[in-house]
Amino acid sequence: MTGSIARRGLLLATAATALTPGPVSFADAAAGEGDEAGEYTERTVRGTLPAGSPDFVYLPVEVPHGVREITVSYAYEKTPVPPGTQGNALDIGIFDERGTELGGRGFRGWSGGARSTFFLRADAATPGYIPGPVRAGTWHIALGPYTVAPEGLPYEVTVALRFGVSAAAPEPVYPPERAKGRGRAWYRGDCHLHSVHSDGRRTPAEIAAAARAAGLDFINSSEHNTHSAHSAWQGLWGDDLLILTGEEVTTRNGHVVAVATDPGTFVDWRYRARDNRFGHFAKAVRRAGGLVVPAHPHATCVGCHWKFGYGEADAVEVWNGPYTPEDEIALAEWDNSLVAATRTSRPWIPAVGSSDAHREPDEVGLPQTVVLARELSREAITDGIRAGRCYIAESSAVTLAFGATGGRGLHAGIGERLPAGPQTPVTVRLEVAGAPGCTAHLVTDQGTLHTVALPASGAGTVEWRTTPAYAAYVRAEVRHPASVPGLPGALAALTNPLFLGTGSAAAGGRAC
Repeated sequence: MTGSIARRGLLLATAATALTPGPVSFADAAAGEGDEAGEYTERTVRGTLPAGSPDFVYLPVEVPHGVREITVSYAYEKTPVPPGTQGNALDIGIFDERGTELGGRGFRGWSGGARSTFFLRADAATPGYIPGPVRAGTWHIALGPYTVAPEGLPYEVTVALRFGVSAAAPEPVYPPERAKGRGRAWYRGDCHLHSVHSDGRRTPAEIAAAARAAGLDFINSSEHNTHSAHSAWQGLWGDDLLILTGEEVTTRNGHVVAVATDPGTFVDWRYRARDNRFGHFAKAVRRAGGLVVPAHPHATCVGCHWKFGYGEADAVEVWNGPYTPEDEIALAEWDNSLVAATRTSRPWIPAVGSSDAHREPDEVGLPQTVVLARELSREAITDGIRAGRCYIAESSAVTLAFGATGGRGLHAGIGERLPAGPQTPVTVRLEVAGAPGCTAHLVTDQGTLHTVALPASGAGTVEWRTTPAYAAYVRAEVRHPASVPGLPGALAALTNPLFLGTGSAAAGGRAC
């Protein structure tokens, strides 16, 4: 740090492999350095985290009375490593004097590896961090060694305190739970987005503008491991855009999007599958009114592959951003789960899709989940997703209508069941618009049983006749031509299933 204001520096060297660093103390600053408003003091601590370090190492910081602002900066060595060997990556965040207890109240922010410095004070904070008073007591800087090179991870952390009278903390303003909407209708949304409040590059204002340009009716704030963006949307919602608040809970064994939780809800992420804690926090998400949605379950990034199972999932993200082989694997796994649900009469898990957009050129709304809801409100949208009354489209240009009729004129749509005897004739009908050059596929528990090339205009109707004995469920895929011979083309749209017969497989979701 540089400047003309008063400063003191002290280097505290930790043992080379210390995993419980000694406290950074500012006790001597309380009497002599805080008398003049605006003065600050700083301390620097260095150490090395060895390979095999715990997921989180906590650096205690003894904060005295009279502090107006705390600033933390850090750096670490990115040691060169041979090909195929993991190098160094170190995340950072902070907990206040209320402690680091899992799921506790002490969380004050997280930036992962997205920035090298942050500050907090009563009236403001770096994006990713929660404004509020800097109270006296033992704070903890959380270091997250994401990956560690064989030679270890040398790091340096500098903590600076600025003294003076704290400004008044503003009351957070959160998005309303309802927008004007169009009554009962199909609403388009993107539930997985990142801004400058985690590792994204767009501001909330830029995301809102991109959402409107993409034809979306709702979005969900889903920053990595922080809820700081919940109060960052003031002036950005409107009659045409519902903004939901959530979080991407980014664990070391996979990521899960908490969709539409109560504003201000923090969901902890500091556990692995072997810790048997995920169920506890999944239930906490539902108590906060939200949905539990495993994200990109077959992504190949470190820590991204989903290892918690789907017993607590309200929906699963089978399509994440531009369609890739990872999504094709997620789709196949989800389809297998539908087969199991029909066989065991257990609840089935709906599929959703989101962009996971971080920065240009990532497209907000590629793909988007289209939900049949009674109104454009938080409760109605989550009800629609939980029940599987939704489909996924690559853009607002693609629209689908999908249903089945049979047996005394009964009708069922996406996510519903058509009650009919095993041999009752059933007609399945798919209407597509906005998919030029694509092919429509009707998929059942036996696999793909009907395929039709759509007209050049991209608008067409497909009908197929079957019976519940032959197809326990039917869902639709609309695909582009294959770019690699022998492999399926990328999706343009995908529906959740409709079920045929008198079975009892319930439409998605879990009780709160």
